[in-house]
Amino acid sequence: MPRAEEILRIARAFVEAINRQSVEEIARLMSQDHVFVDSGGMRVQGRQKMKAGWQAYFRLVPDYTITIEETLVKGFVVVLLGTAQGTYSADGRLEAENRWRTPAAWKAVIRAGLVSEWRVYADLEPLRLVMERRRTPA
Repeated sequence: MPRAEEILRIARAFVEAINRQSVEEIARLMSQDHVFVDSGGMRVQGRQKMKAGWQAYFRLVPDYTITIEETLVKGFVVVLLGTAQGTYSADGRLEAENRWRTPAAWKAVIRAGLVSEWRVYADLEPLRLVMERRRTPA
């Protein structure tokens, strides 16, 4: 069994790739049968599907980042606690009024040196409110 330090290193590398919005790097760190589960319970399986998912998400939130404040490792599981933040941008512009931030937690399951599962626990309301405000004419 890999040491906790190695498991944590892989999870942190995944976060760093997300923070760079590097879809290729994220994909390289995912297992072929990678599973993503979002806060709403939506489940996507497969590296290629998630590669497309990250590309689409970064078009909507091009400056999306994760700030980690605490980590817990048990076996092959890493729990990361912190905040998620970004700016919703339907048109490619980053405007201050479309910035959001929310407390969040992530669960990463590491198998064979890759992230086989990435599960997000976050309040989606801040992003939903920004998106709704953008759709509603002033």
